[in-house]
Amino acid sequence: MQPPYGTPIKGKDVVICKFPSDPTIAMGSLSIVALVLAAFIGHVAIFYPYKGKSVPRGALFQSTSLSVFFVIAELVSALAFAMLLWATITEGRHRTSNIHHDMDTLCPTAKTGLFGGAAFLALDAALFWLVCQMLALNARADYLDEDEDEDDKGEYGQVYATDADGTKV
Repeated sequence: MQPPYGTPIKGKDVVICKFPSDPTIAMGSLSIVALVLAAFIGHVAIFYPYKGKSVPRGALFQSTSLSVFFVIAELVSALAFAMLLWATITEGRHRTSNIHHDMDTLCPTAKTGLFGGAAFLALDAALFWLVCQMLALNARADYLDEDEDEDDKGEYGQVYATDADGTKV
């Protein structure tokens, strides 16, 4: 669905575009804020200390899948941010610069496909950040299990079997 074109009002040597009221600029701005928050929270979720123990970045990114998904999340977030910003600014400029000296102006608005594509990329970015968080949890668990000196489950290979009467063998 294309946002409605403005209504051209012809004057002497100018065309003034009157646009109907719609929330496109507000929604675009809110989408930008939500995307920035999702990317920020994604970074915090990956790099914040786990159970009070920090994990070096090198240990986190030894996981190839985490490295790949992290780069994809960064790229998709940046592309979604650029597209959202572009569409929102373009729509804002169309609405504020509404006096044109070209008498054939049709009072354009920003392209809906640009907003839709940017919204889809923003959703993808949030999902990639979620996958990165899960992969970071796995990488942290692997790193912290290797560094654990004390294990409350006993030594490796130490197995107790019980007799029928309940005594350890």
